[in-house]
Amino acid sequence: MSATKEQARRAGLLYFLGALAGPFSLIYVPRALIVPGDALATADHVRASATLVRMGIAGELAESILFLFAALALYRLFKGVSQSQAVAMATLILISIPVSLLNLLNEVAALMLASGGAVLSAFAKSELDALVLLCLRLHSQGLLVAEVFWGLWLFPFGILVMGSGFIPRVLGVLLLIAGAGYLASAVTSLVLPQLEPLVARFAVMLEAGELPIIFWLLIWGAKEQPARSR
Repeated sequence: MSATKEQARRAGLLYFLGALAGPFSLIYVPRALIVPGDALATADHVRASATLVRMGIAGELAESILFLFAALALYRLFKGVSQSQAVAMATLILISIPVSLLNLLNEVAALMLASGGAVLSAFAKSELDALVLLCLRLHSQGLLVAEVFWGLWLFPFGILVMGSGFIPRVLGVLLLIAGAGYLASAVTSLVLPQLEPLVARFAVMLEAGELPIIFWLLIWGAKEQPARSR
């Protein structure tokens, strides 16, 4: 196995494992906890599902750490294609990691507020319930900020794939499309929330363009390059 193929598969494995935790931590857990507009029901869900909340926190933590190493592996894989684009790719995804990690504090705070305790005795239960919902909503908004960078890093990534010669160009095109989907979804939700339901229908289909590169790297790695390319 060539060094390029081995490095590609290593990057693909980290990429796959990092993405694996996403659906559970970022989609299932918030939907299981938040009852829109109902602070009491939301706080009751958090109190009754403290283990689920902690699993979601652990999943997001694992995802961030794995993407840190995936970014470094992808940088090593593509730095020979274009040093500047590889730096841009790694920098943009690495910026999203501290955003995501700091955003986890909102879920930790929601869990603490729902649990109550002597230190929170000055607050009425209804006030604590409202703060629990607020923290979970802030967590959702924080994810949108991170999602901006989840979209931006796919642009230099896609350009690198298209110019690499060892990964099919079409996968790079799909990455550019996915990046546009993430950006459209995040920016619309943050700036024009009234359009979010409409844009989300199309954005989720565009974002699926990120999936093929994950499986290509994991399964096939990289194509053998002709001798003259080397």
